[in-house]
Amino acid sequence: MGVFVNNVEGFFAYCKEHEVEFVDLRFTDIKGTWHHLTYRMSAVNAGNIENGFPFDGSSIDAWQPINRSDMILKPDIGTAFLDPFTADATIIVICDVFDIYKGDLYEKCPRSIAKKALKHAESIGISDAAYFGPENEFFIFDHVEFIEGINQAGYKVDSEEGEWNDAMKFGDSNNTGHRPRTKGGYFPVQPIDSMVDLRAEMMHILEEVGLEVILGHHEVAQAQGEIGIVFSDMITAADNVQKYKYVVKMVAHLNGKTATFMPKPLYGDNGSGMHVHQSLWKNGKNLFYNQGEYANLSEMALHYIGGIFKHAASVAAFTNPSTNSYKRLIPGFEAPSILTYSSQNRSASCRIPYGAGEKATRVEVRFPDSTACPYLAFSVMMLAGLDGIKHKMVPVGPMDEDLFELTLDEIREKGIPQMPHTLRESLENLIADHDYLKPVFTEEFIETYQHYKFETQVWPDEARPTPFEFKTTYSC
Repeated sequence: MGVFVNNVEGFFAYCKEHEVEFVDLRFTDIKGTWHHLTYRMSAVNAGNIENGFPFDGSSIDAWQPINRSDMILKPDIGTAFLDPFTADATIIVICDVFDIYKGDLYEKCPRSIAKKALKHAESIGISDAAYFGPENEFFIFDHVEFIEGINQAGYKVDSEEGEWNDAMKFGDSNNTGHRPRTKGGYFPVQPIDSMVDLRAEMMHILEEVGLEVILGHHEVAQAQGEIGIVFSDMITAADNVQKYKYVVKMVAHLNGKTATFMPKPLYGDNGSGMHVHQSLWKNGKNLFYNQGEYANLSEMALHYIGGIFKHAASVAAFTNPSTNSYKRLIPGFEAPSILTYSSQNRSASCRIPYGAGEKATRVEVRFPDSTACPYLAFSVMMLAGLDGIKHKMVPVGPMDEDLFELTLDEIREKGIPQMPHTLRESLENLIADHDYLKPVFTEEFIETYQHYKFETQVWPDEARPTPFEFKTTYSC
């Protein structure tokens, strides 16, 4: 179970009760990758819990230079939970990064940025709380292999659920032939759904580490699944994404399988997204609710959507931050790339869930994916939405038709904006359009982020020939 202690005394009492031997300090880099540093329990005291733990910030991508490398991890005691996977009793504590040179939360620490975004929303008088509910989809494969070099490139993923295995002989096991088929994985029962017990194990362990689990199910693609958890305040929701990904990957790993949150690992089948439900509140009141309006959405909610859509081309640099992200955002695979809103309609980039009363009325932004750093993605969407509220931006819509049936010409004729088509395009838009981020994001961070993504994603991807290019151009 999650610890949820809010003071140092309670933390040490819990550790003593559970005979904790190690304290594992977790923090997140600008990619969204979780890092950790493990201390012996005997080396941890009230002083370093209060003042923080030193670490080398120059060893983290795109952070500090080596001559200014000393940084501090500040534990957030309320996040503590027992690691369900270690052999020895280990307590995990999520940390913020503190900059000793500027005497403040580190400007490149995603969790610290998210905290500043919340303070900004409150300081301008719009809201005092923001609730987020991410839905992270994932694939579970039996085997993965890939190769990338100067003269060769390729990959292969495999799952017994894959229809490519219809004629495969599985050693001593029979080939039963029960498979979801391409785009056929939504809600089939066993034996077609082969991951029921695996998801159940994940759901149990997610509850052990403090998440409130609602449901689990097979998703549309072969070997794809999803587990639904209850929404939280913005920081906790982002913390929960990190815990969710850790648990899903570890449970798969310990069962001899491999889980990935990669948006598009399979050609010709649906990809994995991270749909994000969002709402702003003030004085205990949902600011997105107005009974009797379209889908009970308030004018503020519409302006919030309008801001996200207005800045979507640069927002995407954070919500869809990998080159693989844009292989998911193509027509034909339930890809929410058309920037309009609609009640119940999953073909729109922003869906308004059905039947939501005052407390549950929210907007669901459907284009993000799980390669995003959750702290950055949530912060950027909220800041874009706040800018929309400030400038009363109006989104295109509502559109209740099946947008997946529209041709590209029809989309253009209707004047519906679309998501960018490549990571390069989104980063170039970030360079041109980031004033809405300035209340929270520093210029140094924006410059560091876009350079890092160009250098580690865009340019290496664009420079490499692919097997498909050999297929189509080798004999020209």
